[in-house]
Amino acid sequence: MKGLGARTNYLWRVIATGLSFVLFGIGGVLLSVTLFPLARLLSHGPDDTRRRTQYLMHLSWRVFIAFMKATGILTCELRGGERLLQPGRLVVCNHPRLLAVVFLLAFMPRVDCIVTTGISRNPFMRWPAAWAGYIASDDPQALVGLCAERLRQGHSLLVFPEGTRSQPGQPVRMKRGAAQIALAAGAEILPVTLNVSPTTLIKGQPWYHIPPRRFHVTVCVDSPLRAEDFVPADGSRSLAARHLTEHLERHFNTRIAQLAG
Repeated sequence: MKGLGARTNYLWRVIATGLSFVLFGIGGVLLSVTLFPLARLLSHGPDDTRRRTQYLMHLSWRVFIAFMKATGILTCELRGGERLLQPGRLVVCNHPRLLAVVFLLAFMPRVDCIVTTGISRNPFMRWPAAWAGYIASDDPQALVGLCAERLRQGHSLLVFPEGTRSQPGQPVRMKRGAAQIALAAGAEILPVTLNVSPTTLIKGQPWYHIPPRRFHVTVCVDSPLRAEDFVPADGSRSLAARHLTEHLERHFNTRIAQLAG
């Protein structure tokens, strides 16, 4: 009977995972042609549109996570979440799973993001992303300046410096873009570590390859760092970006090992 119960639970979680992906896709399309355009029509200017759209994004992802929790797919724990509510910070997160951005947006009512070319050109997502004030990554040379300007305006900005989803068991390796943005804006960096146990939804893995039990997501928000603390005596920005990136890599690798232990 125990074995039958375990198999039934596994089968249910496979079905619930499939339903979650359907909800992810269809829900995104429906919101893009209903609530997001309505929020724009009811807004008083671009700033109001941005705030309303970002808040709708936040609520939609909270509902999505609540659905996955209610169906037994996952459990979730947030540590230090009050730090995510402070504006004007560069939120830097590792990217271990497909749903990393979902969890961060679900915990942050207002935050700017960098979106891929695919999203900025998607017929359903391009306009909600633009109304939310998300920054397209189409022009890498201008990206640092655009992001730094948002931070100077007092916006929070979410970035994933790895550039792609990391592989389980491999150390975190980050590009220097996040450090360059923080240095250009003189902004505080808020390190956020996301850990998923057991491993699931990794890059290249089919959605139906789920773990033998529901997975647990831990989101750990640490104390902020000051970018200017990494500028050497000679004022070299390139050296500062390298030192800051190396510091962040050590921080994330240490925190991931702690959370996994």
